[in-house]
Amino acid sequence: MAHRPDTLEHAPLGRDSAYPEQYDASLLFAIPRAANRAPLGIEQGALPFIGEDEWHAFELSWLGARGKPEVAVARFTLPASSPNLIESKSWKLYLNSFNQTRFESREAVVEVLERDLSRVAGAAVGVEVFDVDDQALAPVRLPGECLDSLDIAVDDYTPSAAHLSAKGDMVEETLYSHLLKSNCPVTGQPDWGSVMIRYKGPKIDREGLLRYLIGFRQHQDFHEHCVEHIFMDLMREAAPAELLVLARYVRRGGLDISPWRATVGMAPPGSLRLARQ
Repeated sequence: MAHRPDTLEHAPLGRDSAYPEQYDASLLFAIPRAANRAPLGIEQGALPFIGEDEWHAFELSWLGARGKPEVAVARFTLPASSPNLIESKSWKLYLNSFNQTRFESREAVVEVLERDLSRVAGAAVGVEVFDVDDQALAPVRLPGECLDSLDIAVDDYTPSAAHLSAKGDMVEETLYSHLLKSNCPVTGQPDWGSVMIRYKGPKIDREGLLRYLIGFRQHQDFHEHCVEHIFMDLMREAAPAELLVLARYVRRGGLDISPWRATVGMAPPGSLRLARQ
């Protein structure tokens, strides 16, 4: 059961909170709209307007049936006629509870979101889920080939260079993934990002590379150190002649960061701002 409608005195906003990674609908906290509408002379049954509250979630993620992470951007619409709004921090904690939970399909995720949010709002909440590279959201996308469609099973969520390997003739290619996630070493809050790898050298095994990047999912470190970690592991295990590792992290507290590390002579391909930024 989700929290019953109550005042902000009992809401999670402003309190220390753990960031759960297993699904928990009880984290959602309802705030009755009537308390703030009454001073304006607005009665719940006779609204002088129509409207919606539109929310976008740029940190929606879950595990697929085989343990491989999925990432997406979600749009939620609450009708202004709903008796309750949903307190924002409780909503964020609720969405983060999906992070290490397995779902059979994207449709199953949407069904759960619609059910839980509608119950707390007291009215039907609309849910749309978009790919991070959806052109409706992201007119700019990272160059190269995305690894995220590789059909792999995953059960290791700590970074291991043992997943990395490279062999064969020299190639030049650019690969990227939106499945980068780590946790702040100070607060434990999740940090979300996309990572691009451009290299010249023996061909890197793509499935192994994706497993390696997914391995940061429960790792605690700063953004800059994660990029340096990836760079150093690739240099040791794949031995490229040239290498660029760039990450574009989702903003937190109004700030985002996009560290990059490269061998001498390599540089990022200009300014890139992605949908989740």
